[in-house]
Amino acid sequence: MSPRSYRMGQRQAEVDETRARIVAAARAHLAETGGVSLDAVARRADVARATVYYQFGSKAGLLEAVCDALAEQGGMARLAEAFTQADPWAALDRFVEVMGGFWAVDRVCTRRLRALAALDEEVGRVIADRDARRREGAAVLAGRLPDAPADAARLLFVLTAFETYDALAAEAGTVGGGADLAVATPAVTRLVRAALGGPADGS
Repeated sequence: MSPRSYRMGQRQAEVDETRARIVAAARAHLAETGGVSLDAVARRADVARATVYYQFGSKAGLLEAVCDALAEQGGMARLAEAFTQADPWAALDRFVEVMGGFWAVDRVCTRRLRALAALDEEVGRVIADRDARRREGAAVLAGRLPDAPADAARLLFVLTAFETYDALAAEAGTVGGGADLAVATPAVTRLVRAALGGPADGS
């Protein structure tokens, strides 16, 4: 490896580390305060405000990166497995399971983020774009079901929302911010199968 290549690789590693630190700071700040202040995030990450803008371009860009980090940690790449299942009900089960794992990554941060989306138009657009992708996936999977109700796609979209898992986990007595949210997955699976006319208990 040439000295120039080494320096470029080292520089990229430093950029990646700074970016990850800013995203982690944004997640922590959002979870603690329910808001997104670029000044506060910069201070928490120990970087200049200009560095945040350079890395992400805007508050929306930073929030996109936060969502991407949550998705990566939550294994959203595994969602593709749902669309390769031959059995349509197994596909739905996988969809529900992966969404449950994703929502469980950082329950407090996700709750704050989605609440802020209702108040802040810029945040709202970020979350709406993410929800639109889930809506499209729900439509594809619902479209494969035999004798599904006409509103199957809408029902699947609503039942796999964060708010559904969060409410069911709370009813089960788990009110923390960690992977306890995944306990709602079996209940969501039953709800989806019942609402969409599927066989019970995965049979």
